[in-house]
Amino acid sequence: MNTGDLIPITLLLLLAGAFVTGALVVVFAVRWQRMHRALDRLPGEASLRFEKPAIAAALAPRPSSWLAIRSRSLQAVESALGLHNPKPCTWSESLAGDQKLFIAPPWNGWILVIGSGLPDPADDVDLCFRFLLDLSHKLGQVQFFNANLALGHHAWAQLNSGRVIRAYAWAGQTLWNQGIKTPSELQLGMKCFAYCERPSILPAGFSEIIVANTEKVPLLAAHWSLDPAGIDEQLLEQASGIAGDL
Repeated sequence: MNTGDLIPITLLLLLAGAFVTGALVVVFAVRWQRMHRALDRLPGEASLRFEKPAIAAALAPRPSSWLAIRSRSLQAVESALGLHNPKPCTWSESLAGDQKLFIAPPWNGWILVIGSGLPDPADDVDLCFRFLLDLSHKLGQVQFFNANLALGHHAWAQLNSGRVIRAYAWAGQTLWNQGIKTPSELQLGMKCFAYCERPSILPAGFSEIIVANTEKVPLLAAHWSLDPAGIDEQLLEQASGIAGDL
């Protein structure tokens, strides 16, 4: 067989190879499409991957500090706080402005209080303790939450009728650690350090522990009472609370 006879055979082989490759690509594409259609119809994890993520909760407003008071009376909370220059105010208005204190409308048996007028344990933990103790004497069940994501400072406290049930505050060191860990703290895996523990003697991953604690404060609030970000959006826009100064 001479060279001239090989050229047509080579061209035929190349054409056949191209045809087979194209057919395989088409078959693969059809099977891929069918597989994804089947996954869309399946319940469970396969179908969940194609759902739009729920971002409403992530976008909901949440203050860095807040009180949760077991009450349905705005006037009782206003009186206990000794609010000056009170005026009607909605949730959205309070978050947009610079209210010293805002007493939110009751929600599921709790009243939330937010604002820059709340004491910060990092500034004066004794002042925070006395403030919460006095408020609890007047109102009964009072809870306090603080979560500063930028600094990693965090705190939570639960008081009832002038008695501290549980309290913990961290701002570079343990400022307040009183009472026995609650089941909610244990369930969430929240780490609380003793007064004398120092970062230099703690195991690796210390910063991750602090960040995790701070991020879990709203979850703890939801276990104990209310997470501000979980309040109904209609209440945020329409219902009025009371704003004023200490």
